[in-house]
Amino acid sequence: LTTQYLEEADQLADRIAVLNNGKIAAEGTAEELKRMIPGGHIRLRFTDPDAYRTAATALTGAARDDEALALQLPSDGSQRDLRTILDRLDASGIEADELTVHTPDLDDVFFALTATTTVPAQQKESAR
Repeated sequence: LTTQYLEEADQLADRIAVLNNGKIAAEGTAEELKRMIPGGHIRLRFTDPDAYRTAATALTGAARDDEALALQLPSDGSQRDLRTILDRLDASGIEADELTVHTPDLDDVFFALTATTTVPAQQKESAR
């Protein structure tokens, strides 16, 4: 199957190859490709402000959203990563009201693998 519709590829294909300039940039299952790209995270939401503050202290490195009483931790979405976070919460006697795991989608994978980091000559000239 050849397709530009990455959601379709995610649903139908057992293995996926991402092409960039006619060459394979990466290949694997949809899950393997998604794990290659940073940006995955676990989001914890609390209704109790005290539990939120305690969790923020226990989960160092978490990005805080004080208004929403939510914490966001970088994660590859693996079971091991999730277990580590849950163990840290349990050890502190904290219970989150909502937990969601976010992983990059194939669009994120495609753009990360095919993004160009070179600046076009015209832009270089205007920067001088």
